[in-house]
Amino acid sequence: MCGIVGALTFDSGNFQITEAYITSMRDEMIHRGPDGGGTWVSTNRRIGLGHRRLSIIDLSDMANQPMSNEDGSLWVVFNGEIYNHAEIRKELIALGGHTWKTDHSDTEMILHAFEQWGINCLEKFRGMFAIALWDARRQELWLIRDRVGIKPLYYSIHHGRLTFGSEIKALLKDPEQKRLVHEEALYHYLSFLTTPAPQTLFAGIKKLSPGTWLRIRMNGDTYEQKYWDVLDHTQPLSKVPEEDIAEMILNELRTAVTLRKVSDVPVGVFLSGGIDSSTNAALFSEGMSGGVKTFSIGYKGKYESYQNELHYARQMANVVGAEHHELLLDVDDLLDFLPRMVHLQDEPIADPVCVPVYYVSKLARDRGAIVCQVGEGADELFAGYPYWTKVLKLDNMRRKYGNSFLFNTGKLALKTMGKDVGMSFEWLNRSSLHYPLYFGCNQEMSDIQKQRLLSPRMKQKWQSLSSWDVIRPMFNEFKTKAWQDDLVQWMSYSNLRLRLPELLLARVDKMGMGAGLEARVPFLDHKFVELAMSIPSDLKIKNSINKYILKKAVRGIIPDNLIDRRKQGFGVPISEWFYQQLGTEMKIELKKFCSETDYFKISEIERLIERGESGQVWYLFNFVLWWKRFIL
Repeated sequence: MCGIVGALTFDSGNFQITEAYITSMRDEMIHRGPDGGGTWVSTNRRIGLGHRRLSIIDLSDMANQPMSNEDGSLWVVFNGEIYNHAEIRKELIALGGHTWKTDHSDTEMILHAFEQWGINCLEKFRGMFAIALWDARRQELWLIRDRVGIKPLYYSIHHGRLTFGSEIKALLKDPEQKRLVHEEALYHYLSFLTTPAPQTLFAGIKKLSPGTWLRIRMNGDTYEQKYWDVLDHTQPLSKVPEEDIAEMILNELRTAVTLRKVSDVPVGVFLSGGIDSSTNAALFSEGMSGGVKTFSIGYKGKYESYQNELHYARQMANVVGAEHHELLLDVDDLLDFLPRMVHLQDEPIADPVCVPVYYVSKLARDRGAIVCQVGEGADELFAGYPYWTKVLKLDNMRRKYGNSFLFNTGKLALKTMGKDVGMSFEWLNRSSLHYPLYFGCNQEMSDIQKQRLLSPRMKQKWQSLSSWDVIRPMFNEFKTKAWQDDLVQWMSYSNLRLRLPELLLARVDKMGMGAGLEARVPFLDHKFVELAMSIPSDLKIKNSINKYILKKAVRGIIPDNLIDRRKQGFGVPISEWFYQQLGTEMKIELKKFCSETDYFKISEIERLIERGESGQVWYLFNFVLWWKRFIL
């Protein structure tokens, strides 16, 4: 796990890349790689690569990056892990023709795999990765992001050059990189709590989409291609008995966990006491001579909006004989962390769970773990959210009783009563437009809400824009490719395309790396994802039980009471803290921001504050803090 940066100039007379230039970008994210850093610049100063290292696999200096092949015709910087690197190395050794200088570096394997198979080598990689590879013979730079988007990769083209990095703040070290708000991205941020790829909140800076590579030539020509989509790799299991499917799930998940145990440094598990993290802990502990280290976060005091789950985590830790560690947070911890949170995020990730993710990552690192397994992905793949069941019921009612006249009449009635900003109106609106009820995320603000919130200038500029514009391309792709065209499959697919990579995985990567910790995600192993998306929807929600088939698969692996208890997501008591110092801080910052800028209407923000809409106020507060840190 590391941080990568680099630059390629298209005109040698216009700008020359120096070691100092690359190093300044590289060391802006020293937290991603506290174990060392490297820089390489070509003799003609047209291409430069930089790397910060968090040593995980092959701790020797020979595995340092940037790394070249034996004749210097290929150079690579790489962030992530290729879990099956040893298997691929054996295949390459058997083929012959490659000279190796490391004992078991997955970075060196990437170089020789590209030599052997070109960009098609990606088909063999099982892992998480952001890769930059310079092919000196063909004078081409390749930027590659892993299939699911576990690792981030940003880039910008300006002033005759391309810059890239694991974090946006590295790109901002270029003195000619403009710092401007991408206002269309802001509009979508208010819907999704994040900006959908390829947009970022910085105008001119993009993020590479998951499962995509970008080739850049010396003359500035670029070509982008999506190399993986889960719907191209599903094998329908509609005729397979559910007992067999449950066994397949457990076997594939056990493989995914086993692969992620491979490390030359200590590995632990984040443990909430829910199904996903408990399964991680159980499978991880199999075959271990000593107890696994587990880490949990809770809160001081009792809150109605979020109940501590620490007793469940302790139960599971006892089951696997873990060395268990806990930390309790309060509102002061959140306030203390805010400046660093904004710095680490680069662009707002308006999910307050960033706070406990950072603190549990720091807890793990302080207790000696350098790598931890996390449970992201299971709810999205197996319909684990109770909210999804509600959407399904609404969709069934819509199909059975609804028609355009009824939907439009209902919209008119709600509008007349002044209730056109709630989700009831939004359901009717989507139904009348023949959109799916689910938009790929729990849409936090409807288009109507956003139009009311935006300043007159912004409202006029974006009055014809809808967040459906973001969802439509992936929905059309789903309708074309899906073997099972239903709402459950669509919700899983849209989460894989948007919410997971740009929100949930982004918070894990940025907060974990902020503490110098690598997070691994067994449920998002691409082979496991392909299996999960091959399972019929009626086995994911059956007899009104969410995650039905996953629960069946892990029964006997973890205690029944953890499987059968009511789901509680990983959360933060923002609604209670809103009425403490946090709320005061948010009010001050938002009012000051509105007096100095032309993005939002202060009257609408005051209305949200007065109504106690703590969630929506938090999203705006995140944007304001980002603007102060990176734009002002």
